[in-house]
Amino acid sequence: MPDVDPFTLEVLRSTLPSIPNEMSHVLRRTSYNVMIYEVGDYCCAILDAEGNLIGQNAGGVSHFLADLGVVVRDGLKRIKSFAPGDVIVTNHSAVCGQHLNNVCVYQPFIYEGVLRGFAITRAHWTDVGGHSTGSGVSNAATDPWLEGLQLNQLKLYAAGEPNEELLGLIRDNIRFPESSMGDLRSQVASCRLGVNRLAEVFTKYGEDVVLESVSRIFGETETRCRNVVRGFADGHYSYASSYRDSVAATEGPIEVVVEIDIAGDQMTIDLSKCSRQRKGIFNSRTLAAPYIAYKALTVPLDPVNEGSFRALDVILPEGTFMMATYPAAMGGWSLPLPTVIDSILAALAGALPDRIPAAHKGYLGDQLTFFGSDPKSGKRFVAQSIEGGGWGGRPFEDGPSASVTVCQGDVRNSPIEVLERKFPIVIEERGLRVDSGGAGKFRGGLGHQLRIRNLAPGAWNLRQSGRQFNPAWGLWGGRNGAPSERLAKPAGSPEWSNVESYSYEVAPQSQVLIRSGGGGGWGDPLERDPQRVLRDVADGFVSRAAALEEYGVAIQPGSSDEAGLELVLDATETARLRNRTASVSGVR
Repeated sequence: MPDVDPFTLEVLRSTLPSIPNEMSHVLRRTSYNVMIYEVGDYCCAILDAEGNLIGQNAGGVSHFLADLGVVVRDGLKRIKSFAPGDVIVTNHSAVCGQHLNNVCVYQPFIYEGVLRGFAITRAHWTDVGGHSTGSGVSNAATDPWLEGLQLNQLKLYAAGEPNEELLGLIRDNIRFPESSMGDLRSQVASCRLGVNRLAEVFTKYGEDVVLESVSRIFGETETRCRNVVRGFADGHYSYASSYRDSVAATEGPIEVVVEIDIAGDQMTIDLSKCSRQRKGIFNSRTLAAPYIAYKALTVPLDPVNEGSFRALDVILPEGTFMMATYPAAMGGWSLPLPTVIDSILAALAGALPDRIPAAHKGYLGDQLTFFGSDPKSGKRFVAQSIEGGGWGGRPFEDGPSASVTVCQGDVRNSPIEVLERKFPIVIEERGLRVDSGGAGKFRGGLGHQLRIRNLAPGAWNLRQSGRQFNPAWGLWGGRNGAPSERLAKPAGSPEWSNVESYSYEVAPQSQVLIRSGGGGGWGDPLERDPQRVLRDVADGFVSRAAALEEYGVAIQPGSSDEAGLELVLDATETARLRNRTASVSGVR
């Protein structure tokens, strides 16, 4: 192999990750559904000829992290030959290991007649048929055939020629063909760009130089990760938690048991004692949870590549809920994964007390999904958005509020203006949920509160997802965050009621209320600076009652002026309350 000079190596270290970033720009700007162009539920990547990850777009969905090589390696086994201009589509859960809405499209990169790599995208389609519209998450789906259309390493294009029969079959088996087929074309365009950029790099620098540079980048990334882990204390660490919501409860809680061994620069994450695969939808085939936790602990801001995980051993045997065997239903594949990540971090809290936060909202629910037919336009629609929640308090500051989970990367909610312009709904309220963050020396982040009124008849997906029975836990004396809620008020009704339904049919002028969970608190709430509690109350983050009960801080109304009623800290009463609470609880 050539002796690559350091300047060329550094140029390629920046150039190669820029290719999936540019692919991401194309996909986002040309896609049809809000889950891609507004929410950002997708990822783009380039891989070598063996399926090793060269680069993945920054800010992509975290639980797609380094999870595309398995798709390409399966294609290499199943597809006899690749030609320039081939485009392959697959979402089959036996290999992809996710709900069927996450559709992979990839294209081979062939340089001077030799297969040298792949450009690939994975994006969330609005619909893939099956029982549920929008996300594929339906407890009624007990196998993949009920979940939607299964596409298994099929050539959409062969040597640049479209397979019109296959395209027609896909179009005829989904509810919103205009949206999904438009997204498919966007994915194809993104992959085509990736292949073209790879050709430019190989032509400019030479095949041998590029391949040797990639090999060196993998090795140097591995070394950086090992150097970080070497700074952790050797030992055996463990933590146990569970995930249980209204659907998962039918089979009992999903038990999450984490055991971690650190020896020098090597980390082993053992998940073999986690629950076995489920009869219902909470299954997957992915290493996403341990990969995300490891990346966060080592070099979180560095570009990801195959070397990022070479120093990590993951024990995750077949038949567990994160490595389920086909034909397990996988519509709810992603929902327990944030709890697994929080548990991995919690296991290391004793080893890294100055780095590990309390648990965050820990689930991928809180999505707005409303579908029906607009009587004004006569067209069917599906309105979607993903709403954030609270993250855990940290050893040095409060947790972020209204943020998506660690599994979702830079996914964001849909702007109110876009939702109201495209769909027959009105967003009456979108704000932070008071008292939802767990109390602590550093408070947990606040959940979201979203109130929507529908202008047309339709159906809401109001599945009660999340850690309802075991909310985000606190650390070092911090309190738990508030669990999530789903409420509805039918048109003409004065009362809100809890709703559990994948398809809750409503008349026009009905309202729904989506409340996301808050993060856990970090540290003893009695150690929180009373002035910070006063500021939280003034900002509407914490109520006066919670300030008194949770923090032992007495806040009284002050004088009224043109700016409104002031709040003042009662320092004497606060000192008395805190001394009494500390004495009763034994806290010092």
